[in-house]
Amino acid sequence: MALNIVWIAFFLIAFVIALYKFIFLHDTEIFKTLADGMFDTAKGSVIDVAFPLAGTMVFFLGLMNIAERAGAIRFLSKILNPFMKRLFPEVPDGHPAMGEMVMNFSANMLGLDNAATPFGLKAMESLQTLNPVKEKATNAQIMFLVLHTSGLTIIPLSILTYRLAAGSHEPASVFIPCVLATVVATMASVIIVGFWQKLKWDMVLVTWLASLLALMSALLFWVNELSASDKAIFSKVSGNLLLMLIVVLIIIGGLWKKINVFDAFIDGAKHGFDVVLKIIPYLVGMLVAIRVFRDSGALGYVVDVLTHGIQLLGINADFTPALPVAIMKPFSGSGARGLMLDVMQTHGADSFVGRMASTFQGSADTTFYIIALYFGSVGIKKVRYAIWAGMLADFIGVIAAIIIGYIFFK
Repeated sequence: MALNIVWIAFFLIAFVIALYKFIFLHDTEIFKTLADGMFDTAKGSVIDVAFPLAGTMVFFLGLMNIAERAGAIRFLSKILNPFMKRLFPEVPDGHPAMGEMVMNFSANMLGLDNAATPFGLKAMESLQTLNPVKEKATNAQIMFLVLHTSGLTIIPLSILTYRLAAGSHEPASVFIPCVLATVVATMASVIIVGFWQKLKWDMVLVTWLASLLALMSALLFWVNELSASDKAIFSKVSGNLLLMLIVVLIIIGGLWKKINVFDAFIDGAKHGFDVVLKIIPYLVGMLVAIRVFRDSGALGYVVDVLTHGIQLLGINADFTPALPVAIMKPFSGSGARGLMLDVMQTHGADSFVGRMASTFQGSADTTFYIIALYFGSVGIKKVRYAIWAGMLADFIGVIAAIIIGYIFFK
């Protein structure tokens, strides 16, 4: 129901604004802009998003099948079961979904979006096998999705790369702020969904969360002590190195267990296209709606209203030129990336606004895109409170990003 309301609202709001522009502002191009945007995005959703995703899905689902046959997924599930069991009490001990979710979270933390998506879709598929009402999201699926949309990252590789390309002399200056903002958003996700689902906050869960925070803090402290050039090298090398290490370890694990590695890969890879075909309608529908909403100018009006409200409250509004990035991010990753690049080009990559735009880009993930992608892949239509929980966590992440940005950059 929530996704249905949001999707309809995108089109209705866009149409009303376009009608206003046509009648009162005499903008004769507005409806052509919206129509062109619809056709362009409908085409791009398949050619630029779904088809490139197909190759990644085929490869990583093949690897996942090797890992499952070699027992790696069960091994991960067993190690992290005390923690994961408390976040996902509906999932039985030793279920493959536990290990698959860990693989997804790990890839996200390393900034490896292309690898995270196949792992996440596989995890959602496994969780769906436990779902008694196939069209309705379970608590476990919502917890997994909202944690995923919080965008926890310890190596914001893509953001540093874009900053370097935009001429930044200190591309790694946003490293720590990006990570801190995503940590806040992730903790908010756990608390919000955990409160809604009435999780048991026992010593085991609290200890695990505290330990993860301590480990994250230690890593951040160590990275913060590196020079700017070393930070850039660390960001560039570590994530890709660990990805290759994971691939090699899975293959070696298959050899160790004496399975036919290549046959196992092919068996798993065959499902890649099936998953992509399932999600294409959801991708096209959501991305077209977002494009129409954006092209109508609705985003600009939202930013203007928020900027005026912030100024009325007497709050320093220096960050507001970067605010479109934060507003766009839950709806479209590519849209937010384009806005971030525009802000850096206009104000400078190393300006306060340029750094804030980079921090906003790294403070959360594309909530609506992820909901359409993941729930669409298993045919879930009733998303329950997933959107509102994800958006609330995103909002908290943005507030944290603003505070952190002022502390680091002002």
